[in-house]
Amino acid sequence: MSPVGGPHARAATVESSAHRVTARSAPEARAVCAPSRPGKRTAVPALCTTEITSWGVLFYAFPVLAPQISRDTGWSATSVTAAFSAALIVSAVVGLPLGRYLDRRGPRIVMTSGSLLAVPALLAVAAATEFQWFAAAWLLVGMSMSAVLYPPAFAAVTGWFDGTERTRALTTVTLVGGLASTVFAPLTAVLAGHFSWRTTYVILALVLAAVTVPLHALCLRSPWPAERASPARRVHGHRRSVALSRPFLILAVAMTLASFAFAAGVINLVPLFVERGASPEVAAWALGIGGAGQVLGRLCYARLVRRTSVRARTVIAFTAGAVTTLALGLLPGPVLLLIVCSLIAGMVRGIVTLLQATAVTDRWGAESYATLSGILAAPVLAATALAPWAGAGIAAALGGYAALFVVLAAVSAAASLLVGVAERCARAWEMAL
Repeated sequence: MSPVGGPHARAATVESSAHRVTARSAPEARAVCAPSRPGKRTAVPALCTTEITSWGVLFYAFPVLAPQISRDTGWSATSVTAAFSAALIVSAVVGLPLGRYLDRRGPRIVMTSGSLLAVPALLAVAAATEFQWFAAAWLLVGMSMSAVLYPPAFAAVTGWFDGTERTRALTTVTLVGGLASTVFAPLTAVLAGHFSWRTTYVILALVLAAVTVPLHALCLRSPWPAERASPARRVHGHRRSVALSRPFLILAVAMTLASFAFAAGVINLVPLFVERGASPEVAAWALGIGGAGQVLGRLCYARLVRRTSVRARTVIAFTAGAVTTLALGLLPGPVLLLIVCSLIAGMVRGIVTLLQATAVTDRWGAESYATLSGILAAPVLAATALAPWAGAGIAAALGGYAALFVVLAAVSAAASLLVGVAERCARAWEMAL
């Protein structure tokens, strides 16, 4: 036994002092991003800021600037939109290998690199004088989208948080991210009123660089826990068994159908209201109120989680989407009632965003989350990219937007049926094997 005051006692005293110093300095370390290893809670406000900026600049600025781009360049609106849709498809494809890297290494390098790529990609969009270069620049933007939008942010939250903390963090990030259109659509419109679309994109690229690059580089440095204790062979086997399982494949089809219905409904809501006799201004307000509904839906999500199973809340959301979409298609008015339907439809979309974020963890746990979510998100993003074209084509073929919304309601109902019946039967069948 060492005497009192011996080397072991002195070492214990030094260790205890170090522990007290660390405990005192922890709150200060969490307060800023500059320390060498900020806490994981610093990531949530950072991701809130970068998601609202990334979505605003890379996604919501485009529909505001697209008409000006067509007028200035002479390129058709269809061609300009096709370039943007191609970016979304590239984002879906690149997200597959990116998910595997996120599972192994975490979000910091991925999201920082995505921000760094987005800046020259947007500058290339602004500088393009030929359509082929414009389209090629949007493909680069699509690559950056896969690294900075919701999928990697959701992977970061899922890797660092558990249980109710995870739900709270996901809700916070999507709540703030849901305000991207509210902030950046008017901002983009103001800029476009004073500058050309090219200069506007240059300004937005600089905003993206100033906000997202330092936050991704400095605030996403907490130790990454995912898969560090799992043998590579077992991890690969888990991914493969889940991705090829009937419940996963059924869920992917259901999510794709629902996402197509929701995206086509949002894109074609303004033409529907105009067809019902509303002015374009009122139709735009209805669309904006639907966006506010998304925020309300996300605020209600935690309560829905506490009171329902994962299958039940997915069925409820998809069924509610079908009902509101059908109401928009069948009700001739009054306009106020249609606006209420738009608000409820927005709430459903807000809930579905969080359902997609938690679809993997609620069913198969957090292991390989980014990889499996990337696989699940790929067809969803592709359907979202194709929805504007397909929706307009269906409306033209059926003779109006009201008929389109009836079809979209049937698609959403099919998604609900898949989750409620087919997924349950598939799980029961696999358990019987």
